This record gives sequence, C-alpha cells and structure tokens, in this order.
Amino acid sequence: MPIEITPAVMPHLVVDDGAAAIDFYVKAFGATELGRMPGPDGRLVHGAVQINGGTVMLADDYPEYCDGQSETPKALGGTPVTIHLVVPDVDAAFARAVEAGAEVVMPVEDMFWGDRYGVLRDPFGHKWSLGQPVREVSEEELQTAMQQFS
Repeated sequence: MPIEITPAVMPHLVVDDGAAAIDFYVKAFGATELGRMPGPDGRLVHGAVQINGGTVMLADDYPEYCDGQSETPKALGGTPVTIHLVVPDVDAAFARAVEAGAEVVMPVEDMFWGDRYGVLRDPFGHKWSLGQPVREVSEEELQTAMQQFS
C-alpha cells in the first residue's frame, strides 16, 4: 500500500545546539515539540517543532557531511532567509521572544502595507519576522508608499 503524501514546505534549520533551539522555540514562539532524535554523540540528528500550525525541522550542524563546511548562520556570517510568523498580538509575541533571548533586529512598528511588524534574530542566528495585520491598504496607497523607496 503506497504512503499518502501531503505536499508541504518546511524550513529545515541548521543550529549549533539543537536541543537548546527546540527549547527556545517552545519558549519564544509557543512551539509544540514534535520530536527530537539525538545521535550517538549527543548532537541532534533531527528535530521538529510546530509553530503557528506549520512544521519547522532542525538539526545540529554536521560539517563532516557538508564538505567540511559549517552551515549555521553564525558560521556563514548571517542568513539571507527570514521566517515570517503572522500572529494575533505582535507586541506580546515579540516581547515573549525577546524575553526568551531573541535579539531585536527591527522593533515592531506600524508599516505602510497595513501590518504591525518587527524582526528578531534567534540565539542560533536565524531571522524571524512577526506581523499582525491591523488595517486594509488599497493598491493605490501601496503604490504611493512605494514611491518613497525609488
């Protein structure tokens, strides 16, 4: 009998302490731990959490399987990827993450596209944006606002 597959997109984060990352995501973002599989040396081979209904997979860094190259954001000098969370109370969610140890990259502000929005960096180097839709914005308003960036 074939296995039924549900299509999905899931970030798979490489971190320098998988067990601590799971604990951080539970505390900072209210994640639910789905599981963790430590290897014989104690490093996390695979872990998964659910945040806002979506699954985020993670594992400790294994440079020995990546051409000797560490793949954590810290080792790479940052990350070009930001994971976005839509939340019902962005100020409370942002404060909770900061209290848990996240670093503020951009404080929460009202944005021209209609969200209250801010950006954090977790202790493992990954960036997270948090947004709360607060008002509808017309296409015309967006175009006007975008002209300030040209």
